[in-house]
Amino acid sequence: MAVPIAVLDCDLLLYGRGHRTLDRFKLEDVTDEYLVSTYGFPRQFIYYLVDLLGASLSRPTQRSRAISPETQILAALGFYTSGSFQTRMGDAIGISQASMSRCVANVTEALVERASQFIHFPEDEATVQSLKDDFYGLAGMPGVLGVVDCTHVAIKAPNAEDLSYVNRKGLHSLNCLMVCDARGVLLSAETHWPGSLPDCTVLQQAALTSQFETELHKDGWLLGDSSFFLRTWLMTPLHIPETPAEYRYNMAHSATHNVIERTFRTIRSRFRCLDGSKGTLQYSPEKSSHIILACCVLHNISLEHGLDVWSSPATGHMEQPEEEYEQMESMDSEACRVRQELLLTHFS
Repeated sequence: MAVPIAVLDCDLLLYGRGHRTLDRFKLEDVTDEYLVSTYGFPRQFIYYLVDLLGASLSRPTQRSRAISPETQILAALGFYTSGSFQTRMGDAIGISQASMSRCVANVTEALVERASQFIHFPEDEATVQSLKDDFYGLAGMPGVLGVVDCTHVAIKAPNAEDLSYVNRKGLHSLNCLMVCDARGVLLSAETHWPGSLPDCTVLQQAALTSQFETELHKDGWLLGDSSFFLRTWLMTPLHIPETPAEYRYNMAHSATHNVIERTFRTIRSRFRCLDGSKGTLQYSPEKSSHIILACCVLHNISLEHGLDVWSSPATGHMEQPEEEYEQMESMDSEACRVRQELLLTHFS
């Protein structure tokens, strides 16, 4: 009899039958200021998420008091933006901490299912040209389709034997490969790579590389820092610039590439569950990866709604481990030719 009772108790935590405060919280009863301070987003943005995710979060049940999509979304936003399952936050919307955790899982999966809808490279020529124009307006770097870099997010140790997630600083992390446009909108996000992998290895194995080498535009490139190897579709800075043109190229490259660093700071500032200030993500690597990706989806949706394109730098504890790399640019002669042509055409 113990097993059925335990299952029933968990079910009651999920659906909240008999929880006297479950239906007390209403969005229309509180101010936008309260919603932003507690859940990180204003009312209309939350209503949009309810419309977007409602069908996925409405589960058939014989009970009349299942947790509503609205409440599940508030619970998840509260966790993403604060980084903790606070008792007072659960009390505010009338659910237990266990139910908070389940709500976060539900909303995370619903957002991950829609990742390709909100995180993707443009395909039509007009939008691609607009993308290049926006980048060119930053520092005069032509042909840029996106800026790419990696960032680490701390996670709990999967187990004592698994060292693949231990990064150069001796901390367990996921190494996340991302690309953004000139406004900070993410065009690609791969959040599952083990923290022990250096950035160049992550890129080598990433879907992004296959995408650019087999499918994407031949008349443009990404910008990456010196932790990546030069490719025909990935322009990196010159290791030792010598001519005025090379210095101008490096300066334009650095000023343009800085967009991705600002984007990382913005994401960590808004989604404090990722910044390390509340500790590591207390989930398996797979679930942690999904939470990071869900926050990336929300980041892009928030930019679509005009919410804080750039935020203040976060003060989290997880910083990017310093990479050690060798300059091996000459291994790809065609890539060197493409960069040299770029130097002669636009920076001489």
